[in-house]
Amino acid sequence: MLILDPVIFFHCRCARGAFFILKKALLLIGISIFLIVCAGLGIYIELRMYADVPAQANNTHQVVINVRQGQSLQNTADLLYQKNIIKNSLKLVIIARVKGYDKRLKAGEYLLSAAMTPRQILEIMVKGEVKLHKLTVPEGYNTYQIAELVSRAGFGTKDEFRKAASDAALAHKLGLEADLLEGYLFPDTYFFPKDVTVEKIISTMVQRFRSIFKPEWKDRAKSNGFSVHQVVTLASIIEKETGAPFERPRISSVFHNRLRKKMRLESDPTVIYGIKNFDGNLTRKHLKTRTPYNTYKIRGLPVGPIANPGRASLEAALFPEKTAYIYFVSKKDTTHHFSTNLKEHNRAVRKYQLGRK
Repeated sequence: MLILDPVIFFHCRCARGAFFILKKALLLIGISIFLIVCAGLGIYIELRMYADVPAQANNTHQVVINVRQGQSLQNTADLLYQKNIIKNSLKLVIIARVKGYDKRLKAGEYLLSAAMTPRQILEIMVKGEVKLHKLTVPEGYNTYQIAELVSRAGFGTKDEFRKAASDAALAHKLGLEADLLEGYLFPDTYFFPKDVTVEKIISTMVQRFRSIFKPEWKDRAKSNGFSVHQVVTLASIIEKETGAPFERPRISSVFHNRLRKKMRLESDPTVIYGIKNFDGNLTRKHLKTRTPYNTYKIRGLPVGPIANPGRASLEAALFPEKTAYIYFVSKKDTTHHFSTNLKEHNRAVRKYQLGRK
């Protein structure tokens, strides 16, 4: 008869018990890991779906969202939620942090809609694709008039723009041979973010001027005996004197002929530019008052541009029509009568300005 040692029997039972407990523990751990993986996968799928599904696919109405400098990700997400752009601010925060966007969102004014996915919204803010505002500068506007446009568009005050436009250091920094920006603020339509600086506006306009004033134009200016600054100055006068666009090259020819003959240019717009607080009434006293711009008193070109000319006037200054004209007078219908001598000019003045035959 086999008799089991009680000690051995006890150890066997303990071993089996320990194995059972270990097996159960491993099973529980496995189940826990499985549940965690499933939960993680579920969260991943849910976040993935959230990131790529707009809050309201059919609601394309755009809302202006202002993100301030230093504004937290949570505050930004809360703002988007309050404006009904997204459905869940916490999910947006999680996605942004996972993607590494939380420190890369740029401040600015954004145009967003509920038809955009959260992923698109975050990418727009990371790229800084802010809302742009239009600034249209007509040909022939001077810095005072442009300052008014800038102020009206909300880009800064008139004084801020005027101060920057007369800053010689800024002009030199932008590579100009002039001390003032007048003449180099190219007239065009621009788009800027709301928080743009006046210096950035000026820099953009000067860059546009540079893209228009081609290298071959510089060569042409040199062959005509002009510096770029002199061409811009002449172009600004042509711009202000022109009513009918087709007359630009002919008006240019008059000034070229006068310069060649050492005659004064005698251009009214140059006189007006040199008058502070001009009230619209040009008098004989104005014509006789010497200023650096009054071409009735000085010979040659004024010290600088009197406005910001467009492409056509710059081209006309460089490529004048070949004529013998040295006078012109307004016919009061945007066109002019051109003359080769003073007698003919006086006759035209009597006819078109004084109403005499």
